[in-house]
Amino acid sequence: MKTKYTIGILLILLFVVGCQTNDEAEPNDHQSETAQDTSEDTEQSAEEIDKEEETEVEEADDSADENEDDQVKEEQTNDTEEKEKTPKYKMNDIFGFDPIDDADEQVVLMTIDDAPDEHAVEMAEILTEMDVPAIFFVNGHFIESEEEKKALKQIHEMGFPIGNHTYDHKNLKELTEEEQREQIIPLSDKIEEIIGERPLFFRAPHGANTDYAKKLVKEEGMLLMNWSFGYDFKADYMEKEALTEIMLETELLGNGSNLLMHDREWTKEALPDIITGLRDKGFGFIDPYEIQTIES
Repeated sequence: MKTKYTIGILLILLFVVGCQTNDEAEPNDHQSETAQDTSEDTEQSAEEIDKEEETEVEEADDSADENEDDQVKEEQTNDTEEKEKTPKYKMNDIFGFDPIDDADEQVVLMTIDDAPDEHAVEMAEILTEMDVPAIFFVNGHFIESEEEKKALKQIHEMGFPIGNHTYDHKNLKELTEEEQREQIIPLSDKIEEIIGERPLFFRAPHGANTDYAKKLVKEEGMLLMNWSFGYDFKADYMEKEALTEIMLETELLGNGSNLLMHDREWTKEALPDIITGLRDKGFGFIDPYEIQTIES
């Protein structure tokens, strides 16, 4: 009897030990889920970190690009301001130009009147291709349609300053003061409306200035100019070869000359040869933005 009792106790102990061993070897369902959740959280956290790092790199690149663009704009602005602050040429009493300080003496100013009629944009393209600056003097009746306004804007965007040449190209000496005003101020208003800035230069049709017009132009901050010589409006020079020859061989050509040309087909055709001939003679070209104006 005692032996059976002892064997029963031993069996009970073996059963208890076996159950404890199984519990330690196999985690319960809740423990497994917790471990899996922890692993997923770790992976998700790593992905989030990678995305954050990529975002930071992209933001840094964008910031660098923006800083570079800002730097370029600032340099362009500084260049423009510097050019405006340091004029190299001033107009003399005969409407030519004298150098300021050590600026080049052997230079001429190119100007195109009656723009933009039919050939001004092509002339601007020729000047651009040959790296020659110029002033385009505009008439109001040539910038009334949308196409004409577009042409004016295109010329200005190529870097050429726009001058006031009166609205209807009338002789100012034949007009009343009020009529003279109506030829000048509304045109400056219209030019500003199209290109965003008022003209700095004025040239009267036929070179016919009046005391009232001179006063009004000065009040508007424009530099009044005529020219040294021009021939393309004369019958003998309305073709390429004759015009090229007279523009290069006239005795009026000299340092600081103010060259008058017009928006005409024969002038457009002669323009490349005129430019090449002037360079062959040793002349450079005045940048209108480097001329001392009323404001500068």
